[in-house]
Amino acid sequence: MLSNYEFNNPWLLLFLLLVPIMMYLYYARNQRVKNTIALPHAAKFKGSTSWKTWARKCLPIFFFLGIASLFIALARPQKVLQEEEVKAEGIDIMLVTDLSSSMLAQDFAPDRLSASKRVAIEFVEKREYDRIGLVVFAGESYTQCPLTTDHQVLNAFLNNLQCGLLEDGTAIGMGLASAVNRLKESKAESKIVILLTDGVNNSGYIKPLTAAEIAKEVGVKVYCIGVGTRGTARAPISKKANGQFVYGPTRVQIDEELLNEISSYTGGQYFRAVNQAQLAQIYDYIDQLEKTEIEVNVFKRYKDLYRGFLLFGLGLLLLRWLLSNTILRTLP
Repeated sequence: MLSNYEFNNPWLLLFLLLVPIMMYLYYARNQRVKNTIALPHAAKFKGSTSWKTWARKCLPIFFFLGIASLFIALARPQKVLQEEEVKAEGIDIMLVTDLSSSMLAQDFAPDRLSASKRVAIEFVEKREYDRIGLVVFAGESYTQCPLTTDHQVLNAFLNNLQCGLLEDGTAIGMGLASAVNRLKESKAESKIVILLTDGVNNSGYIKPLTAAEIAKEVGVKVYCIGVGTRGTARAPISKKANGQFVYGPTRVQIDEELLNEISSYTGGQYFRAVNQAQLAQIYDYIDQLEKTEIEVNVFKRYKDLYRGFLLFGLGLLLLRWLLSNTILRTLP
């Protein structure tokens, strides 16, 4: 790109204006002074042109190009080699995702889990300088991906999430506790958990409020998101012998009071998403609330390019002199 190039002495480029003036004076002078030689029977030479004739016409072009190249070399062209040093005060984030069978409810397109995965991946891609991890839970919980800056790997884990990998149920306390355990040794100034669920805590040996107390003690802020429409939704109600779910109308139950209490106690916020658009807005809002402090220092180095123009210009002038004084020499 031309924006990566500049001149150390750009004012010297004004000398290039002399080149067209020199060309005008040269060709105007040649038009006025024409020497002719009378040759008998010149008709037989008509239409015959030697290669030397064409080469001789190139001599002035060599001269003017050479002079222009020398003027450009005087202006000292340079290529800008730009480097950036980024100092980022990153935020450590644990995503906690519900994988209970109710996350297959079809009030989101195509279901709650798929919509949640898409929005979470978009969120991760915006957090370039943060370490992010992933905990999943149903009737139990485990860390799917520890804190990492390799967001490509994390997004691969998010893409592969599916219900049925864990014993069914909703162990909110277990999921939160697993995430807090991953964050307790973090040296980041800001540590947050984004907990997404669509149900009521009914499993696990750690109570959600106990996990919230631990989170507060280690300085972890919890944002809770309840996903699901209000009323009823088409969701799994049983399972066939072959493992396939049977769907039917199910009343949506989310313990909003509990989720709100967890968020408030740890300094976070609770959100309710009844469709994918709202869910995306919630993640965008959290993204704005939890901004990473970034300091970018730009350093510039320069690579001189004048040598190429200098050698090219001198080479053309030398070639013109050699040709005009040897094989293309003309009699005065």
